[in-house]
This record gives sequence, C-alpha cells and structure tokens, in this order.
Amino acid sequence: MLRYFAQAWAVARKDLLLEARSRERFVSMATFAVLVAVVFSLALDPAVRARDIAGAMLWVTVLFAGTLGLGRSFALEREADALTGVLVSPVPRGAVFLGKFLANLAIVLAVEAVVFPVFALFFGLRFAGALGGLVLVVVLATVGFMALGTLFSAMTAHTRHGETLLPILLLPLLIPVVIFAASATQRLLVGRPLVEIGGNLRMLLAIDLVFLFLCTAAFGSAMEE
Repeated sequence: MLRYFAQAWAVARKDLLLEARSRERFVSMATFAVLVAVVFSLALDPAVRARDIAGAMLWVTVLFAGTLGLGRSFALEREADALTGVLVSPVPRGAVFLGKFLANLAIVLAVEAVVFPVFALFFGLRFAGALGGLVLVVVLATVGFMALGTLFSAMTAHTRHGETLLPILLLPLLIPVVIFAASATQRLLVGRPLVEIGGNLRMLLAIDLVFLFLCTAAFGSAMEE
C-alpha cells in the first residue's frame, strides 16, 4: 500500500513540477475566474444583494474554471504521445489516476484560493465568521469534482474533439455536487450556523467516496478502450 501511494505521489509530483514551471493551467484558470467575477459585478442589478446569490456565482465560476483546466490535464501526454508509455509502465492504473487526481486537486484548490478573495473584494463578502465551514465545503466539493473530472479528461484526451466533449459529458454529472456546495456556501455567507449544513456536508462526503471508488476502478478499463 505504501508503494502504491508512493507511485501515485510520483505521478502527482511530476504534474505539479511541470505546472510550477509553466503555470499555464493556473494562470488561464485564475484569469478566467477573475474575468467572470468582473462580468458578474458589472451585470448584477444594484437592487439585488450580492450576498444573497454569491454561493451560486462562486460555484458557477469554479465549475467552468476547473473544467477549463481539466481540458489540459492530459495535454502533455497527448502532445508527446506519452500516455501509452505511462500505461505500460509497472505502475498500477489506479495509482496513475490517483496521482493525476491529486495534481488536479492541488491546482484547482490554488485557483479557488484566488477566486474567493476576488469575489469578496468585488461583492463585499465577509468570510471571517464562516471560514472554517467554507474551507470544509470547498475541499469536499472539489474532491468530487476532480475525481470525476480526471476520469473524463483521460477518456477524452485522445479524441479529436476532446476539449469540446469534456464539458458536455462532465457538467451534467456534477449537478449534485454543485447543488450541495452552492447551497452550503450560500447559507454560510448569510450567517447560518455550521450545524445547518451538516446534511450537505454528509452528501458531499458520500459523493466523494463514490466518485473516488468508481473512477479509480474504471480508469484502467477506460484507458484500455
């Protein structure tokens, strides 16, 4: 088991080192998220309180920015035709999936660390009283998002219109994650106590466990196809 996780970490470390050198995905995702925040701030009716709809705006932004980054998750392997080499290496397919998942998770969490302060600046949101709950919601929702997103980005990596197919396949399946995450975030932003979102957190945790198990198990078969 230790060797399994060491192999997964080697895959994740490779992706994170490449991203640290180029910053291609992080910069494109963060720029997109900031532009969406600017558009929302200009389009929002002054009579509408931003706090009342901030949860939905935040997660719509995260969803599309994350999908943009997932489209490049297997870009290097596709362009260098290196995915076959990775798959024939003596590394379990599940470890390859877990490594890619961890790298994607780290990058998207870094983008979210930029998105939330930007929204706080544009819409006057205050996270101080709900910071712990928000961190918990963000991590749980992002785990489910990245588990499913990593599998689908691998499946579409070698198709002709992969980056077009990815959101079409992925977004409908992420509706439960977005609903529970946006609902919990909205309640925290308006000052509701953490115990009130306990059901949302349990549902997000259950979705994470199901997605991680199914995606890890299906990754090998999906790559063979």
